Amino acid sequence: MAKLLEGKLVSAALKEKQQAQVAELKAKGISPTLGIIRVGERPDDISYEKGATKRCEGSGVEVKVFTLPETAGQDELLALIDQVNKDTSIHGVLLFRPLPKHMDDEVIRNALVPAKDIDGITDGSLSAVFTGKGKGFAPCTAQACIEILDFFGYELKGKRATVIGRSLVVGKPVAIMLMERHATPTICHTRTVDMPAVCRGAEILIVAAGRAGVVGEDFFSPGQIVIDVGINFTEDGKMCGDADFDAAEKIVDAITPVPGGVGTVTTAVLVGNVIKAAAGS
Repeated sequence: MAKLLEGKLVSAALKEKQQAQVAELKAKGISPTLGIIRVGERPDDISYEKGATKRCEGSGVEVKVFTLPETAGQDELLALIDQVNKDTSIHGVLLFRPLPKHMDDEVIRNALVPAKDIDGITDGSLSAVFTGKGKGFAPCTAQACIEILDFFGYELKGKRATVIGRSLVVGKPVAIMLMERHATPTICHTRTVDMPAVCRGAEILIVAAGRAGVVGEDFFSPGQIVIDVGINFTEDGKMCGDADFDAAEKIVDAITPVPGGVGTVTTAVLVGNVIKAAAGS
């Protein structure tokens, strides 16, 4: 049976480290603060907001929440972002997306200054990830994958790593981050020929396909480390990942559970980025 790479263990270790960092900053008169911008009352946004707020409070990070009704105009949101950009007491900003359909996502997200973009949504932040130059942070989910591998002591140097998915949220940035750690990444997508064979050849497999159970038994090989980023729900309401967990568990060396894996660490990374932003302010 595969080893379970439980996110709560990673999250707890990060929390302990973050508490010490916050104490050090507060001793210097700096109080790390997260600004949350939410448009509308989407239940998933509110749920994540509560989780992020609780995590921040546990690490000593302050939170300021800014809300607008779903009917708010784009100019109102841009004015709010400008206000938060200029507020020196706010070090990092979490902007909930997707935005209402009448708003231009590209214009809105790029109105946020990269130095406060703690979830890597601006073009400036992504440029910093891809080029190693400029300010900004990697998307939290992508960073969470690396944090899990590090915590459990998996060496990345020289390893064959395959990433399923080429989004700017996980696939592309995590591939770059793996390469920076001297792994040899391959990105698979919907046009990849014989994807199962490509995946079987990987020592580290990061799954961000976006569909429940799409990565089946023929994708796995003995000794693999599998990081499942997927968050899906079955017809009976149970959360599951993109990988067939039951099939993988019998073959691979280690795998993240869903729930209880990457998602648990993502919020911890978010808080860590706020602290880094405050330290660099």
